[in-house]
Order: sequence, then structure tokens, then C-alpha cells
Amino acid sequence: MAYKSLLTVLTDPKVSDSAMAQLVALAAAQDAHAEALCLGVDRTQTGYYYAGANAMILQETLERATAEAEATLAYAKEKLGNSGVRWSAEDGVAQIADLGRHVAYRARFSDLVVLPLPYGEGHGAEAEPIVEAALFDGHAPVLVVPDGYEPKGQPKTVLVGWNESVEAMTAIRKALPFLVAAEQVRIVVIDPPQHGPERSDPGGLLSQLLARHGVACEIDVLSKTMTRVSDILNRHAEDTGADMIVMGAYGHSRFREAILGGATRNMLEKSRIPVFMAH
Repeated sequence: MAYKSLLTVLTDPKVSDSAMAQLVALAAAQDAHAEALCLGVDRTQTGYYYAGANAMILQETLERATAEAEATLAYAKEKLGNSGVRWSAEDGVAQIADLGRHVAYRARFSDLVVLPLPYGEGHGAEAEPIVEAALFDGHAPVLVVPDGYEPKGQPKTVLVGWNESVEAMTAIRKALPFLVAAEQVRIVVIDPPQHGPERSDPGGLLSQLLARHGVACEIDVLSKTMTRVSDILNRHAEDTGADMIVMGAYGHSRFREAILGGATRNMLEKSRIPVFMAH
């Protein structure tokens, strides 16, 4: 059981080093093919131009996006060409409003999509739609890698955020290649419900399921001592020396997460280790 087709989507070499390094490390560890889709993003919205705008403006933005795509492709070829893994790379230009379609099409035929953290200094407006397109429209699991992270081909300790949701179970099933190979998997349950089938044994059935796959599991039941679940997970990851967090993505609507915040958005903003997500 392994990931054999890995994809990354790059739009800016300045914030892509960690994701590229992780992609290469995973490809080597999993004996997988690494693919880089290098996009130049036309960030204009032609439908909202003022009346006097002319074709020269459109041509200029297109030329800029094309130059960015070529530079990003050169960057990807340099990184992958010296990596020793099987790889391919190609470039293209997409308008920011149409970006998701291109990402989703490629993600649909990938086992795992490795992407940079979508938030932070220097990260463009296109980073978040790329993550969401891979998750929602491409139906692929996504590994989001924070800036400056030292790549690991196989995480030794993995935290699994468990809240009995469909999203969490989907992520766990898609993360099985990582979980089976890990030295330790810690199932984290925060404030388990007082009523329901798992009230007397939080995480018990999940632990049983994973154990039958040969996964070495422990269950950590934590109190909600901080306002945000993401803060608790991040702190516990630091305390346990975890190399990866597995969690379901966007239990609420994306609109609600964008406006009010949520565990997914907060995790992507603050995590210092890779986050494996699926929806």
C-alpha cells in the first residue's frame, strides 16, 4: 500500500521549496512518480474592467502570467531533475477565476497532492483556491507543508484528529499508507461527547480498525482547554514530537470557515508540521 502518483501545483517558486522537498522525499520513499503543474496566474477579472480598458492591458497581464509559468517550470525542472526520482513537469496559464478547474482535473488522477501552506507572508491569493479545488473538486487527499519544514519520506509519529465525523474518517482511510508505516499513531479526541455510541470508549472502534491493519495506536483524550481545537492539536503535536497531523477538512461550509474561521482554516494558518486532509 503506497502512493504511486504524487502531484504538486506551483505558482510561485519563492514559497515552494518546502513543498517541493517534501514531494521529492515522498516520491523516493514510496517509489512514486512526482508531477509538477506549474501555473502562471492571470489575476485580473476581465468582467470587471472599466469601460476604457483595452486589449493592451489584457495582453500585458497574459504575458506576465506566461513569464511566471515559464520561470516556475524552470524551477521545478531544476529541483526534480537532480532528485533521482521519476518525475514530469509542465506549465500553463490560467485565470484566477478558472484556476480550480485545472487543479481539480489533475488532482483527480493523483493519489496525493502536496501543496505549500496557503496562508502567510508572500503566499498569493491563488494558494487557498488551489487547496480547496484539490480537496472538493479533485476529491484527492492533500498534504499541506508549512514553510521551512524539514522533509520526511515517512512520518514516525502521526496525530489523528478524531471527532466521529465523516470527514475525519475519510482522511484516516486515505492516510492509511502513512499510518501503517508509522512507528506510532496517536488518536486525539478532544472533549468526547457525553452521549452517543463512543461515550464510554472514545476512539475505541477506530483504534480497533487501525490495529487490524497493523497500526500501533494510542488514544489521547484531551480537554478543550483552549478556544480553538486547532491550537490544542498543534500544542499536542509539539508535546508528542509528531511529524504529521491527519484530519478531516471543512466540516462546516467553506463560506462559514472563511468568514468565521474554523479548525481547518486555523490549522492551515498556524501548523508547523504537515497536515494531511481529505473531505
